[in-house]
Amino acid sequence: MTRRITWTLLALTSVLLVLALVPLAVLMTARERVAFRDDQRAATRVVAAAAEEHLSDRKPQTGMRRELDAAARAGDCATVYDAAARLVASTPCTAAQGEEAEELVKDVLAGQEPEPPEDEGRLLAAEPAGEVHRPAGAVVLARSAAALDARTAAIWGWSAAIGTAGLAASVLLSVRLARWVSRPLSALDATARKLGEGSLDERAEAGDGPPEVRRLAATFNTMAARTEALVHGHRAMIADVSHQLRTPLAALRLRLDVLGTGARGDVAAELDAAQDEIARLSRLVDGLLAVARAEQATPRPTAVRVDQVVTERVAAWSPVAQERGVRLSASEGPALTASLGGGHLEQILDNLIANALDAVPDEGNVTVGHQLVGKSAQVCVTDDGPGMPAAAKAVAFRRFGNPEARGTGLGLAIVHRLVTVNGGGARLQDTPGGGLTVVLDLPLWAGEP
Repeated sequence: MTRRITWTLLALTSVLLVLALVPLAVLMTARERVAFRDDQRAATRVVAAAAEEHLSDRKPQTGMRRELDAAARAGDCATVYDAAARLVASTPCTAAQGEEAEELVKDVLAGQEPEPPEDEGRLLAAEPAGEVHRPAGAVVLARSAAALDARTAAIWGWSAAIGTAGLAASVLLSVRLARWVSRPLSALDATARKLGEGSLDERAEAGDGPPEVRRLAATFNTMAARTEALVHGHRAMIADVSHQLRTPLAALRLRLDVLGTGARGDVAAELDAAQDEIARLSRLVDGLLAVARAEQATPRPTAVRVDQVVTERVAAWSPVAQERGVRLSASEGPALTASLGGGHLEQILDNLIANALDAVPDEGNVTVGHQLVGKSAQVCVTDDGPGMPAAAKAVAFRRFGNPEARGTGLGLAIVHRLVTVNGGGARLQDTPGGGLTVVLDLPLWAGEP
């Protein structure tokens, strides 16, 4: 944002400076040229007036020579011609003579106003000596254009200096303005990121920047405080529900155990059925609490070695798989590091492996594999069980989405929540040859190639 604001203001300032300074410099240059020409013509008329006294009134050349000497001392070159275009007198320098000067003399003697040329750094001016239509002669004065060029260069130099100074001031002001606006926004962005990562006590500074940014920071702090209160309230409620539900369930199980002591026949069967329902209800409560905790999870990303966790969880579940007559294995894969919350991948794999072991029959197979796919670490849990219908797969990640599930129907909901909260994705697909494959796409750690 700082660069965008700075470059935008610089571009706007540059356009304004160009639109203001360039026309002004052009106008001042044109005025200097006009003033230079007028001064040159005035000096030529002075010499022409003195020359008329000699050519028309037949007075001595004293006055004319005096003016020619003054022109020479001023650095000009002047030449006086009579009515027949013959050279009468001139300054020591001959810059006012030649073909161009003769052309100007012919035009002046013909009663025309010539267009003085500019050649090789000098400017020529011609004026009649006497009346315009019946001149007694003509005067040509050549003046160096070095002074005019110097003044023109000074005008453009000062314009460039003013533009540069204005542009430098614009750079300083634009950078300060951009930082004034973007710095509190960057701080607010960092605070929002930390809040999203689970630091619920993070607050933004609301005293810097424009009024709109300060109001935004104050509103963000209010939202963060309410979010913190809601999350803490939900966590407290979950703890209370966990305690309030598990305690009576445990007491009920103990009483049923006492009643079952010595029971015979139908009474014993009913008590066993009641125990099974209590156990199922306990699992259901534990599953609901696990889903609630997963939905409230705001993980801090850590570097998790996917290959190591897969190996560990397969080793941990292998005794259960052997007891049920199921072959559980981990396929070979590269060493990958994912960005996940602490303990989340273990919980995800525990739920998926438990579901797979429940689904496959004896002598079935469950395989856990991982590989690098694009910019994700892909983990697949594959079984050769009965699979899942398309309608069941569409709602499998919802709570109690699969009514035909053998367990609580919450395992895949927990998996989906833990994967998505870490920025990954989960999907179900059929296993070639029969069965179900759960595919997880997990974000790679920042340093992972």
